[in-house]
Amino acid sequence: MELFILLFVLAIFIETTYLVSKNRLPRRTGMRRIYVDTSALIDGRIINVAETGFLDGDLIILKSVLRELQLLADGKDGEKRARARAGLNNVSELERVVNVNTEIFDDGEGNKKVDEELLKFAKENKGAILTIDYNLIKVAEAERIETLNINDLALAVRTEFLPGEKIEIKITEKGSNRGQGVGHLSDGTMVVVDRAANKIGKNLTVEFVRFHETSAGKMIFAKIARKR
Repeated sequence: MELFILLFVLAIFIETTYLVSKNRLPRRTGMRRIYVDTSALIDGRIINVAETGFLDGDLIILKSVLRELQLLADGKDGEKRARARAGLNNVSELERVVNVNTEIFDDGEGNKKVDEELLKFAKENKGAILTIDYNLIKVAEAERIETLNINDLALAVRTEFLPGEKIEIKITEKGSNRGQGVGHLSDGTMVVVDRAANKIGKNLTVEFVRFHETSAGKMIFAKIARKR
């Protein structure tokens, strides 16, 4: 009788321990897998989008994507280096966002390009790719792979900008047309400033003139603001 009671208590203990341990394990959500590319991680808006809870799936970050960010972060191009380091910081921020499950996935040390890896895993797992890379989006569309474009989301919910608004930016390079200088907003938006080609490396207060938005991204044309 005592042996029976002992076995009964032991069985209850084992079952309770199992249930407690099960609750502590990461839960598989059963949601679709959203593969995040390098361009989306560099774009600071991904944190805001994740925090809203609008992303209807688990965010998967391939290690090959992290390696690409690391290479850029160690590169000689100062602007790319800074943006890549911000992208690596965004990975850590995403892991802390409570509204989304973020997973780092080891896709091995293959010789395939990062975009090829993203396309392969998204297709095999019937997932989607979160990106702002226009060329990747076009390839994914040809492969019948769903994409989530942060630029499209911004277009859908954008606030209209008014010409005349002023902001301070750093001119980092020459523009494609003569006399133009180029800077970027904190979200990566390109600002083309007239008569600023000789101001590279300087911070300028510029005045917005007009805006050009497409699914490939947003571009702002501006002029140097007059000093009062």
